Amino acid sequence: MKIENFQSQVYACAASINLTGAKSCAEMRIKMNLVGRDFLKLLDFTAEEITYMLDLAADLKEKKKKGILTRWYEGKNVALIFEKTSTRTRCSFEVAAHDLGMGTTYLDPSGSQIGKKESIADTARVLSGMYEGIEYRGYGQEIVEELAKYANVPVWNGLTNEFHPTQMLADLLTIREHFGYLKGIKFTYMGDARYNMGNSLMVVCAKMGMHFTACTAEKYFPDKKLVEECEKIASQSGATITLTEDVEIGAKGADVIYTDVWVSMGEPDEVWEERIEELSPYQVNRKVMEFAGEKAVFMHCLPAFHDLDTKIGREISEKFGITEMEVTDEVFESEASIVFQEAENRMHTIKAVMAATLGVKE
Repeated sequence: MKIENFQSQVYACAASINLTGAKSCAEMRIKMNLVGRDFLKLLDFTAEEITYMLDLAADLKEKKKKGILTRWYEGKNVALIFEKTSTRTRCSFEVAAHDLGMGTTYLDPSGSQIGKKESIADTARVLSGMYEGIEYRGYGQEIVEELAKYANVPVWNGLTNEFHPTQMLADLLTIREHFGYLKGIKFTYMGDARYNMGNSLMVVCAKMGMHFTACTAEKYFPDKKLVEECEKIASQSGATITLTEDVEIGAKGADVIYTDVWVSMGEPDEVWEERIEELSPYQVNRKVMEFAGEKAVFMHCLPAFHDLDTKIGREISEKFGITEMEVTDEVFESEASIVFQEAENRMHTIKAVMAATLGVKE
């Protein structure tokens, strides 16, 4: 175990102890009882509860690296509903569940009747009788919220149009591993900040006392009501929320430069031309990283359009004459890029979410 990783866990645990009044990390875990809780959005959780899940993820990651088994839930099963397909989220949930001793059933868009032949409420009650947990990845946040309302087992949000909470835990763990702390980190998100990634990053930065900047054209700023809610949270945590169209102002002195694809899953093809034209000034490139400084890291939730090695990448290149989109290949492949450490941490943090809500067994 790297010294800095150990220190970051100790610091996080110590911070949680101070905030909860616990006398030890073990006691903190008892106080942070999340058994039976749904994991739908991070607005539902305190900074202390988020830190607890990060500590648990770090512990589970270390155990896996050392070959220590954590098959705590032998004989149990979880349902994975994917109305939107995924590589990282599906693999993370399946590997994490199997590491914990559980079986998984994957329901793809053609294999689930949710909202089609069977109501969300009925689906929730049917699956609750067969599984110990339900993951949903799809469209409106109201779907996963209704699923959780009628299920009597934990429901985990793998992604909706509005929020992506499992990605947030992976991002926080990755930042903490790299810098050793979270509070005070200067975090800049570049690109379309209106949907799940921009929303979720703003929320989690506000919760954890990090300085969040959305750097993009004004029409791509996050929803005003959510901004106001995050500003209230930030006033208590020491965080700040900044919205700017100026690339140099947005990137200057940032510890983390983050971006995502410019067209979200499920959006029509016609929006590509508009997004490319309006968001090109906010591409993460060498100049942006220079504004940030030598210590800055680059993060991306993936997949990324940084070359022509994908079918969609080649199609976009043929239509619009570009070879890179939200990030240049130079930055993506640079030493500043920690995207694959970030991707691996999806699995460790998802494992922590499942363990925390099903009941950690030491």
